[in-house]
Amino acid sequence: MSIRAKLALTTAAVMATSIFLSGCGLFGKEKESLDPPKDVTYLKEGEALDASPDAETATEEKADVVMRDIYLIDKNGFVVAQSLPLPKTESVAKQVLSYLVADGDVANILPNGFRTVLPAGTEFDVDVHEGKATVDFSEEFTTYKPEDEKRILQAITWTLTQFDSIDKVELRVNGYPLTEMPANGTPISSEGLTRADGINTEFTDVADITNTRPVTVYYLTQIDDDFYYVPVTRRVSNTEKDDVTAVIQQLVEGPGILTALETGLVDDVKLVDEPKIEDHVVTLNFNEAILGNSEKKEISDETLRSIVLSLTEQTGIDSVKVMVNGSSEVMNEKGEALTEPVTRPEKVNAGRF
Repeated sequence: MSIRAKLALTTAAVMATSIFLSGCGLFGKEKESLDPPKDVTYLKEGEALDASPDAETATEEKADVVMRDIYLIDKNGFVVAQSLPLPKTESVAKQVLSYLVADGDVANILPNGFRTVLPAGTEFDVDVHEGKATVDFSEEFTTYKPEDEKRILQAITWTLTQFDSIDKVELRVNGYPLTEMPANGTPISSEGLTRADGINTEFTDVADITNTRPVTVYYLTQIDDDFYYVPVTRRVSNTEKDDVTAVIQQLVEGPGILTALETGLVDDVKLVDEPKIEDHVVTLNFNEAILGNSEKKEISDETLRSIVLSLTEQTGIDSVKVMVNGSSEVMNEKGEALTEPVTRPEKVNAGRF
């Protein structure tokens, strides 16, 4: 199901989401990310930008805050990253996990429609060594709702692995390693939990599950007028020739019709040539269906962001170069030329506070 029709009816929402996406500059310049500038000022509703001395104080206070991805559960039961402002600290791994605990530090900044995954009162220690984060929980951890079991594993894993120093996660309770979860017995590999285990896993219509492999793609959903991106791991047949093509195909096919998710790519979108990967950049040559406005040669922010988020989940891909019928003359919604590869945004979804 394409989101383009819905977006046409919700222009205001599109403008809101478009602040997350910036265009790329000319070749030879430094690659730009999709995120807003680092010095962007977040204002409360109805508050004007203040050039008075108080504004300098606010800037100093902001220097003590950093945005982190906290994986929460949305109203549809999906595990989703929300970028939240946290105080600067040296114990970043322990800090982000503390924001997964119900009624804890996250209570005052929890976005509407989202909830935490760890039971109230849960305590823990975190040790990071050689790429592995070992988390030792208190007994309260085991009092979670059984239906949240896999969501808990996913939220912990994806929240911690946002850091370059963490590739895998080991879970313990009162010092004892968990080989399976307490409620439903979900197995936990002795090698540790990684992003390769998937998130919001959806099984597609594949006859032989043993002859498949996982890919993670980003679909869209919304709360009120705000769109945000949801990672979904799907199983694709091993007959698919490469993961890049498989990811684009999953984006075009879209999520199941019974979910609250939609895709940013229309049904007619196709790759004209095979994807090419060089120096961690994947080049994609699409037909004109990829364009939201063919006359202006514009690609919508939602389409571009979905593609970049999805493909940079692949090992070895850091950025995406988009072409249309062999031409690099492609614009973003701001009318800026996408002449340079587009990098992954530092934060998936920026929360509203």
